[in-house]
Amino acid sequence: MTTDGKIATSNRAVDSFGSKRDLAHLYELRATVDAVMCGAGTINAGDVHLDPGPERYRRLRKKRGLAEYNLRVIASGRGLVRTNTPIFAERHSPIIVITTARASGRSLERLATAADEIVVCGSDSIDWPAALGWLRKRWNITRLLCEGGGELNASLFCAGAVDELHLTICPYLFGGRHAPTIADGVGMDRLADAVQLELVSMRQTAEELFCVFRVLSPKSEGAIITTNSPRQRASQNRA
Repeated sequence: MTTDGKIATSNRAVDSFGSKRDLAHLYELRATVDAVMCGAGTINAGDVHLDPGPERYRRLRKKRGLAEYNLRVIASGRGLVRTNTPIFAERHSPIIVITTARASGRSLERLATAADEIVVCGSDSIDWPAALGWLRKRWNITRLLCEGGGELNASLFCAGAVDELHLTICPYLFGGRHAPTIADGVGMDRLADAVQLELVSMRQTAEELFCVFRVLSPKSEGAIITTNSPRQRASQNRA
């Protein structure tokens, strides 16, 4: 994010502003997880693959006892995921779509032609404890990396489903009341309701700060790590 907490400009014209080291950090994180997840808005916005990256990171995954390619998860409350986007052109690992009862039958039929599996968890919004339980039971996912956007991040924090936050702070200031942040949505009304974090580590590389926070007392089981690397597209999960 920028120094003022933005993950894109107000018009979403700029949403990738991290360094090469930041991109490497993203791939290093992906090499530690069973699956990588993002929202439909991020998928629909552009060239997103959620893959493990160059061969050296795939070798690192295998060295750690993981599959060469991570599973890929897309979250969409209404099932509005474009099936002509680049992620569906690569079939090296399964693509799973998590949605709700708000998804129309037509949307589900369309997704069934592109995704490997679709699961409905929740009526109006995604029931994250149920979704995480299903991912663990059905796909043996025990460590999941979420890469945004802001509304998806917020829903996971509100559900108490996040264990760690990896945050790259870049030397920019965007401003703008409508610019997305790392956790959008309705937000908290009281300090007592705020998600409390503990700083685990922080290092500086050139002009960027790489921070890792532990979420104190998450409310639900499951292991979700969120990363807000500006190298990953940061469009809001509006679908």
